[in-house]
Amino acid sequence: QLQLVESGGGLVQPGGSLRLSCAASGFTLDDHAIVWFRQAPGKEREGVACIRSGGVGADFGNGRFIIFRDGPKNTVYLQMNRLQPEDTAVYSCAAYWSPDVPTCHFEPVKGDFDYWGQGTQVTVSS
Repeated sequence: QLQLVESGGGLVQPGGSLRLSCAASGFTLDDHAIVWFRQAPGKEREGVACIRSGGVGADFGNGRFIIFRDGPKNTVYLQMNRLQPEDTAVYSCAAYWSPDVPTCHFEPVKGDFDYWGQGTQVTVSS
């Protein structure tokens, strides 16, 4: 079965950290760009971080959101640091086919996303 599965969400206190996982099954993530999105109640979906196909990692937000890839595990992670209540949202990962493209975008330049995960809830509260 071709799918993305997120995990790692939960409740964290302000200032804390969480690491989300986006694991692929049935296909190889290395040839795909991966985007992490979040959507809070009543708000539009927004891109948080992305990693290009074959990329190792990238920092979005001066260390607040770090995306990185573990090729052998076929998994992309989102390390979230210094979390605040406004970071509370459902976080989802999505993948689009993008082999040998040196950049990533929060939306595919051509076509649409190939795979979406089901989302994981992140709640930042004391």
